[in-house]
Amino acid sequence: MLLFFILPIGLVVWYSFGYKPGLYVTHANDLLSFDRYGEAASPAFFAIFVRTLKIAVVGTVLCLVIAFPMAYWMAVKLVPKWRGVVLALVLIPYWTNFLVRTIGWQISLTPEGFVSKMLQWANLTDGPLHVLYTSAAVQLGVVYNYLPLMILPLYVALERLDPKLLEASRDLGGNAWNTLCHITIPLSSPGVTAGMLLVFVPLMGDYITPAVLGGASGSMVGQMVAAQFQSAQNWALGAAMAVLLMLAIFGTTAVVGGLLKVAGRITTAMTSLTLPAKESS
Repeated sequence: MLLFFILPIGLVVWYSFGYKPGLYVTHANDLLSFDRYGEAASPAFFAIFVRTLKIAVVGTVLCLVIAFPMAYWMAVKLVPKWRGVVLALVLIPYWTNFLVRTIGWQISLTPEGFVSKMLQWANLTDGPLHVLYTSAAVQLGVVYNYLPLMILPLYVALERLDPKLLEASRDLGGNAWNTLCHITIPLSSPGVTAGMLLVFVPLMGDYITPAVLGGASGSMVGQMVAAQFQSAQNWALGAAMAVLLMLAIFGTTAVVGGLLKVAGRITTAMTSLTLPAKESS
């Protein structure tokens, strides 16, 4: 933790208080100030940050919606002897190089790609598909790239469910929806939380997906940070942007965690009020 986490972050924070002294010098810290944070919090940065947050939130929700039925089928419905095979099919694409997978989508989403041709063959579009280098292409790319990170923790959590609890729910008259809401989802909540963190945190700082699929209309904060370190050679400003991005990630995670905790307490209170009414009736 000290070598690979605390020291690198501390170095970035230290650079953020410096400045760019000259054209061919990346940074200097002889004069410390918060001026770089004022430069980083520009309207352009804020607009791209809002876009990044929207893509990250929508991508996390879509991954959860897609991954939960998949993980439930793998952990509960699938025959145990085939679970390892299906789990390998989920993992093998993720083992492929991240950049290669993203470039694969770049080729597929071109107007001459197979996706465009397939949609035209099915009469779902009037002409070639022009989705590449847009926010929609970035959204599709991040969901594809980070979906396994949502499936795996959900699968682990759902596999640990005691089948007797599901049988008891059916024996007590609970339908599939009641069993899902009162047993399956609450008991799998650690997997849901872990999956959302594993997807949301790296998605907020993703650089490759928007660079390959987004273009100018699908840029994200990670590209702005990388541009300051690579093109502009302004490490102080890039570090300030990176610190603001990390603080935004921590803040968003804390707010969402607090809302989920409050929602859980409200649900528990409503359930406790509903049960005595049912027993009395």
